[in-house]
Amino acid sequence: MGNRKRQTAQANKEAKKSLAFAKLNNCPTSPRKMRLVADLVRGEGVNKALAILKFNSKEASRRLETLLLSALANWEAKNEDADIETAALYVKEIRVDGGSMLKRLRPAPQGRAHRIRKRSNHVTLVLGSNNTES
Repeated sequence: MGNRKRQTAQANKEAKKSLAFAKLNNCPTSPRKMRLVADLVRGEGVNKALAILKFNSKEASRRLETLLLSALANWEAKNEDADIETAALYVKEIRVDGGSMLKRLRPAPQGRAHRIRKRSNHVTLVLGSNNTES
């Protein structure tokens, strides 16, 4: 490995040290419905995002709440000596991508059939820290 490549790899590794992420794959909710809830918490602090997801009535918010708690646990496992309250964690990035589709047929009048697409999605949540000292 070249010197410049090694230096950039080390810089990327140091930058990712303050990040923690969690993924939710093949969630049986349409991506559009999930994005509506994901847009509410993007860029918010962790405590405020948990409060938003807890009191939101949509089903997607329950799934994102467990995903956020999982990312928080991943951050704790990575930084055992750090404290959550002093770290000033926030939702740095949340991505909702389309997943696989189940294709079904619904009978229609006069011998026809309509296609039903049961969509799923993949969610990636990245937590960042505002503190640069740790």
